[in-house]
Amino acid sequence: MKGKHVALVTGSGRGIGLGVAKELASKGFSIALNAPLLDDELISAVELLKSQGADVFAAPFDVCEIDRHSEMLSSIEENLGPLTTLVNNAGVGVIHRGDPLEVTSESFDRCMSVNARAVFFLSQAFSKLLLGRDRESEIFHSIINITSSNAVAVAVPRSEYCASKAAASMISKTFAVRLGSENIHVYDVQPGLIDTEMTAPVIKQYEERAKAGLTVLPRIGTTKDMGKVVSALASGELPYTTGQVISADAGLLISRY
Repeated sequence: MKGKHVALVTGSGRGIGLGVAKELASKGFSIALNAPLLDDELISAVELLKSQGADVFAAPFDVCEIDRHSEMLSSIEENLGPLTTLVNNAGVGVIHRGDPLEVTSESFDRCMSVNARAVFFLSQAFSKLLLGRDRESEIFHSIINITSSNAVAVAVPRSEYCASKAAASMISKTFAVRLGSENIHVYDVQPGLIDTEMTAPVIKQYEERAKAGLTVLPRIGTTKDMGKVVSALASGELPYTTGQVISADAGLLISRY
């Protein structure tokens, strides 16, 4: 990796997003940390990265407010320099787990708005920003979308979430094809069973299932695991690749019998 890298990581006040930000910072990236609001959680995340010597900027905005995307990207560049990397990590789960026949339009639209629509339009704004200027050829530029193993595997009680992540996965492929000739790489990282605040209510039972063989590697994942995967991609350590699905799931989706 040569030259200065600047990354926006959405939804990075905690969980996978913060894990990604930490690993990118450890590789010398300047980091724009994002959450909907400049709350205590985001402030703590900024202070943590600064304490580790990172060049960091708080970029609070709601990713669903697509009219603000260009404004916020410009603000990040004014404070950190030209962006090279976008990590679309911000996401939401379902309002209530249950029967797909009982899913409300409110829950469906919420998942689609954050998990798919925001990913599409922030990727669009980021791409236009990069294409509107000269870029140093030796600097690796990328969009990395954090989707889910549920982009592929059905979870009936979370059907609207699955649909939104499948949409985000296709968005990744679409942008990979469009941006390939521009030397901008796009990836779809699909985490499996990861220990985060979002999965806290169910992760213990999945930990036991992982040990019993649900996953090929008999453990659940950590935010540090996800950070290392994303930082390798963002650093160009998988050259001659784009559009790939990275199944960061300990073998969960391998067909077995």
